[in-house]
Amino acid sequence: MKIRTKFLLFMVVIHSVMIGLSFYIFQENRIYFIVSEVFILLSVFIAWQLYHDLIAPVRLLMTGVDAMRDKDFSVKFLKIGKLEMDMLIDVYNGMVDQLRHERTQQEQQHYFLEKLVQTSPTGILILDFDDHIANINPKVCEILSTPAEELIGKSVFDFDKVLLQAISTLKTGESKTISLNGIQTYKCQKSHFIDRGFPRFFVMIEELTAEILQAEKKAYGKVIRMMAHEVNNSIGSVNSILDTTIQLQENDSDIKHALEIAIQRNDHLNYFMRNFADMVRLPEPRPEKVDLNELLRNTIRLMEFRASQSDITLNVELTEMPFLISADLHQLEQVVINIIKNAIESIEIRKLRNPDTSLAGLITIRTSFKPKQLVIEDNGVGISPDAEKQIFSPFFTTKENGQGIGLTLIREVLVNHGFQYALKTNEDKLTAFQIRF
Repeated sequence: MKIRTKFLLFMVVIHSVMIGLSFYIFQENRIYFIVSEVFILLSVFIAWQLYHDLIAPVRLLMTGVDAMRDKDFSVKFLKIGKLEMDMLIDVYNGMVDQLRHERTQQEQQHYFLEKLVQTSPTGILILDFDDHIANINPKVCEILSTPAEELIGKSVFDFDKVLLQAISTLKTGESKTISLNGIQTYKCQKSHFIDRGFPRFFVMIEELTAEILQAEKKAYGKVIRMMAHEVNNSIGSVNSILDTTIQLQENDSDIKHALEIAIQRNDHLNYFMRNFADMVRLPEPRPEKVDLNELLRNTIRLMEFRASQSDITLNVELTEMPFLISADLHQLEQVVINIIKNAIESIEIRKLRNPDTSLAGLITIRTSFKPKQLVIEDNGVGISPDAEKQIFSPFFTTKENGQGIGLTLIREVLVNHGFQYALKTNEDKLTAFQIRF
């Protein structure tokens, strides 16, 4: 029963009793009876006024409670000139102002944090209480090359992606550096925050690829420049001396032949060092609108003769519509040439190792819009899991007499363009070089 109902019931009962008693006591004396009735009416009036004064704060509180329940913090009350009510109104209005200020501040902070998470260059993956992915920012989708719809709501244990598998083993406060394909490097750190009294975990994925590549290039670039400078200076002087010696040894053909071989070897060394130096001095790309399909057709015409010499077929699967991208035409053309050249050499190595096999050499060049990518696939010797981890390390090579310049050049060009790339041998024994635009 409400307080208001109890108070009214009490007043009705007490005044009914008073009326009955006055009638019983003063029924023989009408004057006393009338006076008592006047006092009873006055008591009813005073009780009614007290009722309003006492119930008004309760009504005020109930109105405020309803407004707060509806999350409406704009409802405020005016003072009515009564001390107790005015004090209560001051407290309520001050509380509403504070709640409105805190809610506005909280919403601003939430909006700021949401924008910060969404635009952060660091991938942020938030888990729920059951270690299912509750929220991610666009950077995570970019890193994993997977749309948000395929990630949210699923457990990190449900995926076979190397990065998510590594994340699933992280402990709170632990960080781990993970390298993919020997080139893409990420630092993953797991932490937590308190949500409704329970810890919720989140993982930050920071890409270190650009910083590591820059540090590597700075390190080997300095060494190569020093080597090229010293070698070129020495070769010039040595060749000059050898030329003079040849002129003095015209009658001795054996010595003359040996000196010519030495000069030729020096020229080869000079050419070798120039290749290194040219890679270090690779200019910044000058992007323009390029039809990748047309570039591929021209490059394939160039490489067809080289492939036919080793009985290798170039299979072309290009999109019907023009495949327009923004890239440096000359640098991207060199990348495609190097990839096809490596594919041809891989098939040649496979044939040398297995001369009895009847498997024909095949290189497939494929473009697609969904996803927007170029794939160059070959059935060559393949890449071992160990080699795959460091295939894009500077000057790494699996060839006996290789220098590792080709893949290093490919890496530099693609990184400078901001294209994603990967090179691996699939379960079907086909090696695919994938470039995403």
